[in-house]
Amino acid sequence: MALTTIKDNMYVGGSVPAGDVTVEKSSSDPTVSTNPSGGVGSLFMNQTSGEMWACTDATAGANVWINIGDGTGDIIPFIPTAATGGTVTTDGDYKVHTFTSSGTFTVSAAGTEKVEYLVVAGGGGAGDWGGAGGAGGYRTAADLVVTTQAYNIVVGAGGSGQGNATAGTQGTNSTFSTISSTGGGGGGCDTNGQLPTTGGSGGGGTYHSNHTTNEKVGAAGNAGGYDPVEGYAGGSGTLGAYGGAGGGGAGGVGADGINDNGGNGGTGKNSSITGSSVGYAGGGGGCTNTGTAGTATHGGGNGGTANAGVHGTVNTGGGAGADTGDGDNNGGSGVVIIRYKFQ
Repeated sequence: MALTTIKDNMYVGGSVPAGDVTVEKSSSDPTVSTNPSGGVGSLFMNQTSGEMWACTDATAGANVWINIGDGTGDIIPFIPTAATGGTVTTDGDYKVHTFTSSGTFTVSAAGTEKVEYLVVAGGGGAGDWGGAGGAGGYRTAADLVVTTQAYNIVVGAGGSGQGNATAGTQGTNSTFSTISSTGGGGGGCDTNGQLPTTGGSGGGGTYHSNHTTNEKVGAAGNAGGYDPVEGYAGGSGTLGAYGGAGGGGAGGVGADGINDNGGNGGTGKNSSITGSSVGYAGGGGGCTNTGTAGTATHGGGNGGTANAGVHGTVNTGGGAGADTGDGDNNGGSGVVIIRYKFQ
């Protein structure tokens, strides 16, 4: 490339006088293998886009070029992350750590790329003769910076369906680093008009065969106040009939009971963080007496009659399905999954 003066003390290519600055020109962006003839402080211009970079580390084959214009895209050598903990699988260039119970994620080398995570809390338990459990809170992103240290992982348990004329209990929170998801709300109970509880997703309201008060109203979701939300509200039960409401899910509200028909659980969400699409955090289905029970997806338990309600699925954060029997259906436990590039 010929030496060309473009302004005082600035040149493009060639041999450069001491103290002057080189500007490399090309129709493409620099790479880590673009070795500047002027070393640190050299400039590089993409003549097609007009973007410009400055070299801050002139290590042959591992150069660092920092974008100094209004654009984005620093050119930095890749440093892999290395860590242990949970069940480790590989998906292409990524390692995936799945925690189905509490443990420790130990980072021995912090890489240049941010970490992706999925943190799902335990789902809520169903109420006795009442509403379905809400799903555990669902939080995911690919923007977490980790450092070389040990991180405590907490995988929340599902809430209990107490039976004995009692509302379901709330699931337990799951946590990783600064990320916490809220346990799903418990379903309401017809006996004594016990209220459903709030949570990552809210518990479903009980039906009311003999009550005329507002205990039938579903509980609110997103108890952590997050943006984007971690879950939605439970539905409302039927007044003067036997249709219990569905619990809220990570993807939508629980459906209301209609007459003697139970409401469906709020939909959950699919995640491909492991490399395969899996459903998480669906609300439980509402109960019925003589009608049609509510159904559920994404790990939530179906509702039923008598003792036919279904537990939430383990390690999905699904809410428990309600029934008109003993109401001892439990929410599904949560899960924490961490994904990062290792090569």
